[in-house]
Amino acid sequence: MSFDIEELKKNHQTSYLASVLERLNKEEVEVREMLDGDDSLHEMASTELKSIQEQRETIEKQIQDILDKEKEEEEITNEIVLEVRAGAGGDEASLFAWRLAHMYEVFCANKGFDWKTNYESKSDVDGYKEASFEIKGKGVYELLRYETGVHRVQRIPSTEKNGRVHTSTASVAVLPIRKKVKFEINPADLEMEYSRSGGKGGQNVNKVETAVRLIHKPTGLDVRCTSERSQLKNREKAMSILTAKIQQLKEEEEAKKYSGERKAQIGTSDRSEKIRTYNFPQDRVTDHRIKKSWHNLPKIMEGEIQEIVDAIASGETGDEDDE
Repeated sequence: MSFDIEELKKNHQTSYLASVLERLNKEEVEVREMLDGDDSLHEMASTELKSIQEQRETIEKQIQDILDKEKEEEEITNEIVLEVRAGAGGDEASLFAWRLAHMYEVFCANKGFDWKTNYESKSDVDGYKEASFEIKGKGVYELLRYETGVHRVQRIPSTEKNGRVHTSTASVAVLPIRKKVKFEINPADLEMEYSRSGGKGGQNVNKVETAVRLIHKPTGLDVRCTSERSQLKNREKAMSILTAKIQQLKEEEEAKKYSGERKAQIGTSDRSEKIRTYNFPQDRVTDHRIKKSWHNLPKIMEGEIQEIVDAIASGETGDEDDE
């Protein structure tokens, strides 16, 4: 194996091993000089050379293992787009979509993740018709990857005069933004629209058409982005999100082919699948994939979802009845 010693020294995980490797290389040069010199030292030098080479092989393997692990970690995405969309239930569904977004935002803030709004469309009651958020942080995809699907809420709306429990839904999609993509999007398959961004951002945002909408004609997928102040940056971000959506669509199709695999046991990440119910009158949230429930909904809706996330990731099952 051939390594750049100086580059390895810059990496805190390999710096010590790089120093050891450097020392062994120098010792090998010295021993080889002995072999070329005094014949009486030949046997001792040969033994020493063999020992140095064995040590170097061990060190080089350790270095390679570290570099391989770092490469693997780089390929695990630490950036996602999380989308929420109101489903059945009108205004109540839009309010629930906002509550879900708030739940994830607080959870991410507690983890030290960066949270940024890409796009939001609000209802008349200030809920979300749909919204898209960019989240960055180590391990964020591993934590939230199984949140994709339909979330159902059962509660009594503030406008309900007879105390009846209403059922509404909102969908969540978690899209990993990968550095390496296995396919290319044909520009001819794209339709692009520009418009003025609404909301905060000053006069420039409202006067210039910086908001971007991308439509992928073969799949019908579309992406909106209004978070940046320039049309170019919004277009780049929209393309990144659209690529992630197409990638997820391909993975959903693949996952459905292998129903026996672990991923399929807790869902195919299909956003049309009902995964969880938030029952406010009974103070209970139930995940239907693992048939397990948790209580204290007020705390859960304020971002305390680590226990739920861990249970889903591990495939831990309970004995609650599906609703």
